[in-house]
Amino acid sequence: MAPVHVLDQYYLSITLLVTIAWQLIAFSAAWKFKTDKLTGFAGALMTLLLGNTYCGRNVAASYFAMIWAARLGGFSLLQVLTRGRDARFDGFRDHFGKILGFWIGQIVWVWVVSLPITILNSPSTAGPSPRTYVCNPDFGTSRDIAGVIVWGIGWIIEVVADLQKFLFKLTGPPPDVIMNTGLWRYSRHPSYFGEIICWWGIWIISISPATSGASGLSDSAKSAQFGAVVSPILTTTLLLFVSGIPPAERGMAQKFQKLSQDNKPTVNTAKGTTPTINAPPTDGTSPVDVVNPTSHMNVSKSLPDLPPVPSPWMAYQEYIAHTSILIPVPPMLYIRTPRIIKETVLLDWPWYRRVDPLQSNQSSEQEERAGDAVA
Repeated sequence: MAPVHVLDQYYLSITLLVTIAWQLIAFSAAWKFKTDKLTGFAGALMTLLLGNTYCGRNVAASYFAMIWAARLGGFSLLQVLTRGRDARFDGFRDHFGKILGFWIGQIVWVWVVSLPITILNSPSTAGPSPRTYVCNPDFGTSRDIAGVIVWGIGWIIEVVADLQKFLFKLTGPPPDVIMNTGLWRYSRHPSYFGEIICWWGIWIISISPATSGASGLSDSAKSAQFGAVVSPILTTTLLLFVSGIPPAERGMAQKFQKLSQDNKPTVNTAKGTTPTINAPPTDGTSPVDVVNPTSHMNVSKSLPDLPPVPSPWMAYQEYIAHTSILIPVPPMLYIRTPRIIKETVLLDWPWYRRVDPLQSNQSSEQEERAGDAVA
């Protein structure tokens, strides 16, 4: 069947209009009923198949995007149902302008991130004869295979990381417990890493027609396909600089700073986590004396002193020293990696380690949001 022409040959206008309408309907319902239970599904990716081109490449790219969106939407909804709210809106849930601004940002993200699939399925790429255009080259080129592998690796990493963190939270761990098991042993943000390479994989799949001289695509169509690289670039930029790693790292650091100001000694013996107690007293007493008051008394030569246990802040510092910020790396290799490699190849930039000073009047709600940022 010939592709359906709607407004423009790239489907940019129709996808933008549908995205705006869909997101505003979800926003209206969420605002009216004061519920966060719609935010997860409303952020799911919209993929239009108006091109009527069902070649393997189009089907694969479209299904990969929809599988990713359905999984993320379902998982986000599960988190909201479990917690009773979406922590992103704490502090401004009743502020109309701020909530609307969030949804407008989501409109832009959904539309931009969809561009590789939108253009691949559009008349500019499908053309009047699908066999002459998008199905040539046939699905299975080296780029197709590379894209499928990249997407598959990213999706598995994201799903496993989210599940591991969700199950960890369900156990109700003490606040000073650092999760360093599973994928979180190799990366402080494995789910972000998985999401980033998912969208690079979809873009790699979508550009196969543009890289083939036999596809018959116009120069403008090829440019549009290559230009859709803004999709993975936007996702990468947001997670690295805006809504992903920076607030998560800041919240985590402030959380452990706050815990280390508490003088109540708590011992963490959870399996697979970093054992911590709160900060040592300021009167010169050593951490050993806090845990074992008789450590310096000559009670028995056969009773060894208990080793000092780090405060939550020191335990957190040790964790980040051994754990890559994004790209999974074995801890023993990461700690031996030169700093120049960490700050370039591994993207562990210095500003991630800057911590804003804690305010003495920080509310319990703010503290909870800091914890949720890394959940």
